[in-house]
Amino acid sequence: MPAKQQIDPNHARYQSKGASISLQQLLVQRYAAKTLEYSSHTRSIAGISGLHLSKMRGRGIDFEEFRPYQAGDDIRLIDWRVTARTSKPVTKVFREERERPIILAIDQTHNMYFGSQIAFKSVIAAQAAAVFCWLAIDNGDRVGGLVFSDSRSSLVRPKRSRRSAMHLLNQVYLYNQCLQEVTAAEHQSPLAADFRPGLAHALGQIRRITKPGSTLYVISDFTTLDEKALQYLNQLSRHNNVICCFVYDALEETLPVPGIYSITDGNRKGALNTHSNKARIRYRDQFKQRMERLELELDRRQIRLIKMRTNQLVVEQIRQWIAKNS
Repeated sequence: MPAKQQIDPNHARYQSKGASISLQQLLVQRYAAKTLEYSSHTRSIAGISGLHLSKMRGRGIDFEEFRPYQAGDDIRLIDWRVTARTSKPVTKVFREERERPIILAIDQTHNMYFGSQIAFKSVIAAQAAAVFCWLAIDNGDRVGGLVFSDSRSSLVRPKRSRRSAMHLLNQVYLYNQCLQEVTAAEHQSPLAADFRPGLAHALGQIRRITKPGSTLYVISDFTTLDEKALQYLNQLSRHNNVICCFVYDALEETLPVPGIYSITDGNRKGALNTHSNKARIRYRDQFKQRMERLELELDRRQIRLIKMRTNQLVVEQIRQWIAKNS
């Protein structure tokens, strides 16, 4: 199949900036997604290949035939009844489905409302969700997901239609716009910040629409990753391809050069003193430990990780991750 018209992925209009994102910016990501649609091996990365490099797991495939067991076959696919009757190991062969539902879990909690360069984490998460959403639609897959904030969530069941994609992206937009309002309200009423469902609550909800054989993208900064959330990730990864997108800001990774910096949460102002070398080292080590723990926990569950910085083009970071994992 011939490749579509080349689109410059570094075009400025593909980079969302600031503390919030517009619906138009989410729609524009469809053009950015098209630059990822055809890779060098002409296979789409939105469905069962490309980004999804691991073997198909779960019941997301149809039985086709039996054949003698061969070295390297998954022992879980051995049919023990047929093996007992024939006295020879026999394995089941499956035919892959032509489509795989794409599920997106998008974090729009107060922890994501932060950024020091280019864009807030909440904006990058929304932009990444739009890219994956349009990839699924262009690939003919069903797409759905969950957008969650500190106090509520919106569940969109996967469908194979542009209308469904638009509904999901509209929810992303609305939740993103509400972040500033919620942050302001919390300063007026501290009790408003008491209810924090976190990532575990969101993953518990996402299980309702994630059938075996789906691909799940969890887009978050994983600040609220706890044992319950890890338990849900473990359950989801058993029968699905789960990919976690870790969104972080450069200021979370390393403090800026020594000095005194003005900081604000949109309502209150303060100062950040970075002169202490010990504080700078401790700050850097804390982030490194957090990253290592996340990588370790995901690796144990065979879940892959995409790291996304707020000061880099989203589509280019996805492209680099694909190239590294191809």
